[in-house]
Amino acid sequence: MPNPLTRRPVLATLLVLLLHGMMSAPATARADGDSGRPADENTIGIRLLEIPSNRVDDPRARYFIVDHVNPGTTFTRRLEVSSTSPKPQHVELYASAAGIKGSRFTFAPDRTSNELSSWIRLDRPAVDLPARGSTTVKTTVSVPAWAGEAERYAVIWAQVSSPSPGPKGNVAVVNRVGVRTYLDVGPGAEPPSDFQIGQIVPQRAEDGQPKVVVAVTNTGHRALDLDGQLSLPEGPSSLSAGPFRVTRGTTLAPGDQADIAILLGRHLPDGPWTFRLTLRSGHVEHTATGTLTFPAKPGTWGLPASLDSPLTLTLTLAGLLAVIAAVAFLLILGLHRRRARRQAPAAPPLHRELL
Repeated sequence: MPNPLTRRPVLATLLVLLLHGMMSAPATARADGDSGRPADENTIGIRLLEIPSNRVDDPRARYFIVDHVNPGTTFTRRLEVSSTSPKPQHVELYASAAGIKGSRFTFAPDRTSNELSSWIRLDRPAVDLPARGSTTVKTTVSVPAWAGEAERYAVIWAQVSSPSPGPKGNVAVVNRVGVRTYLDVGPGAEPPSDFQIGQIVPQRAEDGQPKVVVAVTNTGHRALDLDGQLSLPEGPSSLSAGPFRVTRGTTLAPGDQADIAILLGRHLPDGPWTFRLTLRSGHVEHTATGTLTFPAKPGTWGLPASLDSPLTLTLTLAGLLAVIAAVAFLLILGLHRRRARRQAPAAPPLHRELL
């Protein structure tokens, strides 16, 4: 049977990067097939140049297109496409479908379309960048008036292709890098975003490295990209450790639940440790505190962490404030009574009449 590769050209996608939690820098990907050069000297990149004024306090909006609009709305965003390659680059620009599956932001192959990607138009389908050059492109999102209420996902891609150096030259290396788009459509104000921190369980991996697994549930109505850190302020022999960054890449659709892993220092003793865990997505942030102890044996789970109850803390503070208020009231009442006694007029003499 003849080899199918001899019948038709084949497109082999060898590298795809999609900002899996890499929110501290613009997305980058290899600019050509020259693997002999360092990656940072041979890449293309794409990043947002502007964010809406109502999202200046949302860190996600600096790197992703995150918005809520009414049906019939049209808006634009400017993006920068850049190259660090020493050679000129032809970069294709387009939008394609994306989604959320298995607590990950996923993207469709090639130029697969969905509803949101069909609403996105770039002012140019491609740009030619000079060596180590950059340019600005504008994307326009036009939401039709008939659009139903829902949050939709897509990616705006910058893509470079290079032919294989093989004898037949029928296999291309395709590298692309993109900016995520989270667009919620519906009348009125934006629906709320929120999440809940559930059980926190210490563990030792098979190689003995300690880690903490946190159950998180998206209780809001927008997708979340979770980030955060864990600190161990007090442990055995007054040790402290951290902060340790949350493993990035977890994206939760509304109603989804996932376990987030946090890898810690390999040589941490078992404990007990007090901990402070802070998780955030955009401007939504929650903190949990308590105590935990790691299991001694590799490949095993410890007991769930003991959490400080917010309700108990609230009631304790409320009780303390009530006691302080009662003591202050009694002191003020006693002071007023003493002043009243000092200022009261002397009683008149008693006169008795004899009948």
